[in-house]
This record gives sequence, C-alpha cells and structure tokens, in this order.
Amino acid sequence: MKDVLPAIEQWRARGERVAIATVVKTLGSAPRGIGAKMAVSSGGSMAGSVSGGCIEGAVFDACQAAIANGQARLLHFGVADDDAWDVGLACGGTIDVFVEPLDP
Repeated sequence: MKDVLPAIEQWRARGERVAIATVVKTLGSAPRGIGAKMAVSSGGSMAGSVSGGCIEGAVFDACQAAIANGQARLLHFGVADDDAWDVGLACGGTIDVFVEPLDP
C-alpha cells in the first residue's frame, strides 16, 4: 500500500475519487503476489500494479466501474478462462483481484 499511497493522497487532494485493486489469491505462476495493489483515480491515473501488465487494462476498467457505481467486485483471471488470452494472462496461473471504491 505504501507504493500507491502518495498517488492516492494527491488524487484525493484534487477532489478525485479512487478505487483500489488488491491481489487476494494466486494459483500457479503469477507475476505479482497476494497483497499487490493498484490504485486508479476517477481522472484516469494509475499507480501500482497487480500483474506486471498482463491484466492491468481489465482491472483498470473494473476500477473505473467501481468508482462510478460504488460497488466492490471480485475478478478472476486464469488461463482456463475464455478471456484469459484476451486480457494477456498467458503466464499459466490464476489471479483473483478484489476491486473496491475507496470511501472518502
């Protein structure tokens, strides 16, 4: 969380809303471990990483949705999923990411 906290503070100071994505489960090969975080602002900025790039786009979109609708969501990515290759997860493992809006 330390790596994304300065960005969150800047965004909040500008009045932007924020969502946080956290890796909550991995199985097999995964680029980032449990607890890895990514923060996204309502202005479209991003800090941190949950995957080293392979699913960041899909998680970014889910964060934007969480900011807009105020709903938390659990995302699951894995090579067995039909959309795994579409989002770039070809590393051979599965990753569960919890996305939640950050309350002011």
